[in-house]
Amino acid sequence: MQPYELSLAAAADAIRARRLSPVELVDSVLDRIAQVEPHLGAYAAVTAERAREAARAAEREAAAGRLRGPLHGIPMGLKDLIDVAGTATTASSRVRDGHRADADSTVAGRLAAAGAVLVGKTHTHEFAYGLITPQTRNAWDEGRIAGGSSGGSAVAVAAGAAGFALGTDTGGSIRVPAALNGVVGLKPTYGLVPRHGVTSLSWSLDHVGPLVRTVEDAALVLPVLAGHDPRDPASLTTGPTNHLAPRGTDLTGLRIGVPRNHYFDRVTTDVLVAVRRAVERLEALGARLVEVEIPMTRYLQATHWGLMVPEATAYHEQTLRTMPDRYTDDVRILLEAGELLGAGDYLRAQRARTLMRQAWARLFDEVDVIAAPTVPTVAAPTGDSTLTWPDGTVESVSDAYVRLSAPANITGAPALSLPVGQDRAGLPIGMQLIGRPLGEPDLLRVGHAYEQSVPARTLVAPVDGGRADLEPAATAPR
Repeated sequence: MQPYELSLAAAADAIRARRLSPVELVDSVLDRIAQVEPHLGAYAAVTAERAREAARAAEREAAAGRLRGPLHGIPMGLKDLIDVAGTATTASSRVRDGHRADADSTVAGRLAAAGAVLVGKTHTHEFAYGLITPQTRNAWDEGRIAGGSSGGSAVAVAAGAAGFALGTDTGGSIRVPAALNGVVGLKPTYGLVPRHGVTSLSWSLDHVGPLVRTVEDAALVLPVLAGHDPRDPASLTTGPTNHLAPRGTDLTGLRIGVPRNHYFDRVTTDVLVAVRRAVERLEALGARLVEVEIPMTRYLQATHWGLMVPEATAYHEQTLRTMPDRYTDDVRILLEAGELLGAGDYLRAQRARTLMRQAWARLFDEVDVIAAPTVPTVAAPTGDSTLTWPDGTVESVSDAYVRLSAPANITGAPALSLPVGQDRAGLPIGMQLIGRPLGEPDLLRVGHAYEQSVPARTLVAPVDGGRADLEPAATAPR
């Protein structure tokens, strides 16, 4: 096994035990980037020399017994919305030509202080306003989309081109590419991770979180990111103190909500079978399954768009007027459409969000965690813009991917996506666990228990050909 194939937790253990040096690990990842980047296009920029210098510094500290924690010497990618002093934050847009960040974002500063090593900035759908990430190809099938908007981060982690990465999530932009590329993605509770220095799409829906290979890895990254920052008006002053406990597989007493509506509507048979099988695994570990009714589903899409579109347009107001030709057509049209929405529409969306939050709070009186598909289908072929369901319903690819992820953004609830199988073509399938606000410990406990109870899966996609099993494929017909 090459160093780049290690999970974050395994690499941290090896560095702590002096079986692996940060220099060896970073060099391995940089070599992997050179191998796979021409095929995948995960990175907007690779900071190789900076990474090697940081790795040498981390190695000197390790040799002196001054480890900063589990992220010491671990190579990371940051979505190209996240400021790092002296580097470009392009947001994958010509609007940002010539940009250089003057200071670190809060999360970049915290990760650097924890000893993590930046190897590059990862591609995003322009200004995170999309679910495709067109510059990047899926780690398991180059003919399919990566998902977005944190597609570069997910692909880098899946391909072994980063030990972990950060993404942002406004309507599923961490969880969607995580599911499509067979990695773990965590959208924390709204306000738990500060967003100072992170380019906004929609300030009341935006979240920052990790993309990693295992749930244990997510539990190692989250505590470094979380914590109050007065520069972010939404930053919480409190948060969970224990992110992964206990470490066993016993889920006795935990109530798992299984939606009877919305989340299993219009999903492919392979996704349905894989997620149902994973839920049954949780029941076998001692969890009690409780059927739940998801509230106000009719208004989810309208509320999400009613919040996101005006906020995005307000953020881009000046550049939309001075340099509209620098945006790609799809993003420019969405931003211009936002100018047509009145204040009354935005206020009605805010009222609807308040009602949804109240209804979801009542829902979590009945259960501790909700388990459901992350997305209704696997990665779509590049160039496909719509899906046709067996009942004849035609749905855009983006609408299909955001449909199951947006509720956690509207409500601010934490949500974790983890791999639970693959379809018959070998493409990854993800299960989403949703918790009450500040319920990250429950999500991580359930996700980790599931991972520990199933056969070990391949952690790195075989980019140079062939496919590896994530778990035995679902056998039911589509």
